[in-house]
Amino acid sequence: MLNNLFDPARERALVTGAGNGIGRAIAQALVGEGVRTVFADIDQDRVAAAIAASPRPELAVPWVGDLASRDARDALLADTRSAVGLVTHFVHSAAPARREADHALAVTTETWERMHAVNVDAAFHIARELARQLIAAREPGSFLMLTSLHAGTPRNLPHYSTAKAALAMLVKELAKTFGRFGIRVNALVPGAIAAGGFVADPSLARHIPLGRLGRAEDLAPMALAVLSNKISGYVTGAAIVIDGGLSLTNWFDPPALDNM
Repeated sequence: MLNNLFDPARERALVTGAGNGIGRAIAQALVGEGVRTVFADIDQDRVAAAIAASPRPELAVPWVGDLASRDARDALLADTRSAVGLVTHFVHSAAPARREADHALAVTTETWERMHAVNVDAAFHIARELARQLIAAREPGSFLMLTSLHAGTPRNLPHYSTAKAALAMLVKELAKTFGRFGIRVNALVPGAIAAGGFVADPSLARHIPLGRLGRAEDLAPMALAVLSNKISGYVTGAAIVIDGGLSLTNWFDPPALDNM
C-alpha cells in the first residue's frame, strides 16, 4: 500500500518556500518519489542548494521570486505551467522570517502586510488558479498548506499568528468548495521545528513530551501521505498536528516590554 504513492506519468507538484526548512524537505521528498516538482523560493542560492541536495535533481525545476507581489504570483503560475504542465499537487510553505522583537507594540505595518501577503494572499491566489486549471481539465488534485500551532494560540507575534489563523480557515474554505471537483485541501500544523524562519531555543525541548525539537524531515513523510490520493483520498479539510506533543503544554510568557 505504501509503495508508489504518486503517478509520475501524470502528477506534477509546486512547492513554495522550497529553498529551506519544511518546504525544502517536502520538495525533496516529492522528487524522491519521482514527481516532477517546481522548487519556488525567494532566494536563488537556496533553491540551487536544495535542488542539488535532492535525490533526483533532474526532476526539480527552480523558480525564484517574491510571493508578496501579485505579479510574482502570476509569473510563478505561468512559468510553472510552461515548465511542468498541469500541477496536481500544491504545497504552500513560503513565509517571511519572523523576529521575536516584533510583538504587538513593535511590529511595523510593512512587516504585518508582508507576513499576510506571503502566507494568506499568495496561498489563496495560487490555489484558486491551480484549482481552476484542474477543474477545466477534470483532474483531481491535492493541496497542502503549512499553518502553525499559533493559528490557535498566541505567539507574541500577532502578524504571524493571525496570518496562520487565516491560512487555517482558508484550508477549510477551499476544501469545502473544491471537494466536489476531487481537489483535496489540507493543513500540516508544525510545532517547534528547528528550520526555516524559526530559530529554536534548545531549552524548548523540555516542554516537548517526545523530548526534542522537531526537524523539517519529520514533516516530509506525513506531507507525502496527505498529498497522495492513494493514501489520503478521503481526507480533506484536515489539520494534522506534527509537534512532538508540544501542544499539550503552554509555555509562552507575555512579551518583554522593558524598552517601551
